[in-house]
Amino acid sequence: MAILKHIASKNADYGEAQRYLMFQYDEYTGKPILDENGRLLPRKEYYLDGINCDPFAFDLECRELNAQYHKNQNYDDIKSHHYILSFDPKDIENGLTGDQAQKLGMEYARKNFPGHQTLVCTHMDGNNESGNIHVHIIINSLRKLDVERETFMERPCDSRAGYKHHLTKDYLIHLKQSVMDICRREHLHQVNLLAPAEKKITEREYHARRRGQRDLDKHNQKMVSEGITPRKTKYQTQKDYLRSAVDEAVASACTLDGFKKLLKEKYHITLKISRGRFSYLHPERSKPITGRSLGTHYDEKYLLPLFERNVKHSDAAVKSEPTFVFIKSNLRLVVDLQQCIKAQQNAAYAQRLKLSNLQQMAKTVAYVQEHGYNTQEELLKAFTEAHTQMNDAKKSLRSTQQQIKHINEKIHYTGQYLANKSIYRQYIQSANKKKFRDEHQTEIVLYETARKILKGQSGNTRLPSIKVLKEEKEKLNILKNSQLHAYKDIQRYQNKLKTVCANVDTILNGGSSIHYEPQKIHDKT
Repeated sequence: MAILKHIASKNADYGEAQRYLMFQYDEYTGKPILDENGRLLPRKEYYLDGINCDPFAFDLECRELNAQYHKNQNYDDIKSHHYILSFDPKDIENGLTGDQAQKLGMEYARKNFPGHQTLVCTHMDGNNESGNIHVHIIINSLRKLDVERETFMERPCDSRAGYKHHLTKDYLIHLKQSVMDICRREHLHQVNLLAPAEKKITEREYHARRRGQRDLDKHNQKMVSEGITPRKTKYQTQKDYLRSAVDEAVASACTLDGFKKLLKEKYHITLKISRGRFSYLHPERSKPITGRSLGTHYDEKYLLPLFERNVKHSDAAVKSEPTFVFIKSNLRLVVDLQQCIKAQQNAAYAQRLKLSNLQQMAKTVAYVQEHGYNTQEELLKAFTEAHTQMNDAKKSLRSTQQQIKHINEKIHYTGQYLANKSIYRQYIQSANKKKFRDEHQTEIVLYETARKILKGQSGNTRLPSIKVLKEEKEKLNILKNSQLHAYKDIQRYQNKLKTVCANVDTILNGGSSIHYEPQKIHDKT
C-alpha cells in the first residue's frame, strides 16, 4: 500500500533538505553519517530530479525567490513542505523499480504542486531499512510561477506566483485520492487512505516509539552485561498503553459502567465522556487523549456494540461450570492456596463466583509457583524489599532531575552572560556611562543579573564553558533515562507483588472477589 506523509518545515537552510536526500542520515538521531575522515557518506542508490529549478542549486534558487518577494524571512514562517510517498514492500516483488517510482513521483509533483520549485528524490532503502521504495517531494513554500487554477486550490491567489502553498483539509483529501488513483492505475498495493484507521499511529508517535525502543534496548543490554535479566523488552508509548488497556478491558466488560470501572481499577485510566465522545486520561498525563486519536476501535461507535456482545457470551459462560487447573507442587503456600480454591468451588459459592475470579486465582497460583514462594511471609518480604528498592530508585531519579535543572539554569545564564558581555565591556570603557547605560539598559541588566547568579552558584571559581555544561547535561540525561527505566521496572514489579499479596490473602481468607489491581497495604508498624 502507498501511504502519504506530510511535514511542514521552518528550517531556513534549504541545503539541509538536499543533503538529506543525497547522503546517509541516522534515522534515530537525524544527524548525517560521516566516514573516518569526517565526510558525508552518499546514499547507495537514489534518483534525484528538479522541477522549476536545478536540483543541485535548489537552496540558492529558493533563497533568491524568497528575497525577490520578501517572503519566508521570519523564523516562524514555513519555508518548505516535505511530502513522502511510501510504497508497499510487496510492490518490489511485483516489478516496481526505483526509476518507475521516480517517474510516478515526478508525475504526482507536477500535477499537485504546479509552479513550485520542487525536488523529487526516490530512495530504495526504506525507513529504518524496511526495504520499501519511497519518494520524497520537497517544495519551496513560495510559488515561483503563475499557473492555471485547479479545483483543489481554495483561493484565487493559490495559482499566482509570489504566494505560499496553502494546505487545507480538502487539499489533503485530494492529495490522498491522487495517490490512490496512481496506485490503482499502476496495479500497486493500495488501501483506502481516506478511511479512518483502526489504530491511528501518527508520525510523532511512530518516532517516539522508535526512540523509546532504542533507549530501552540500550538499557537492557547494559543490564544483561551486569547479569540482570530485564523485565521489559518492548517499549510502550502512552497511546500504546491506552490501546492495550482498552483492548483488554473491552474483552470482558458488559456495560459502560463496568468498562469505566475496570479501566480505573486495573489500569488507573479515567474514561471521560463528553457529548457522546470517549477520551482517556493516562495516569501520567493531565490532559486526556481522545478515542478518535487512538483509532476507530477506541471510540463509542465501535465499543458500545461490543458490550452487548459480551453480555450474550457471559450468559452462555454462566451455564457452563468454570474449571480450575491445579498445579502439582511441593511449595506449602501453593498447596494452601489450591486447597482453599477447592473448598470455595461448591454449589453455593459458585453462584457468587465469576469466571474472571477463577482466572485471576489461576494466575496468582502460577505466579507463586513460578517464583518459588514457600510461605506467605516470604511473599510479603519480597514485596517489602521491592517497595524499598522503588523508593530508593525514586529518590535517585529526583536527585538527578534536580541536577539537570541546576545545569539548565547555568546554561541559560551563561548564554545570557556571554551574549551581553561585549555590550557591558563597551559600557565600562565609555566616556559617558550614564548615556550609554540608558541606551543599553536591557543588555546591561541582563549581563549583571547573569553574572551575579553565576558567581553565587560557582563562588570564586572560574565560570564553566557552555560546551562543558552541555557535556555534563548530556551525561546527566543518560543517567536520568537509565534511572527512569529502572524505577518504572521496579515499580511494575512492586505493583505485581501487591496484586499477588492481596489475591493470596483473599483466597486464603475465603474472600469472594479477586483483585485486578492491588489494594493498599498499610504499614502497621
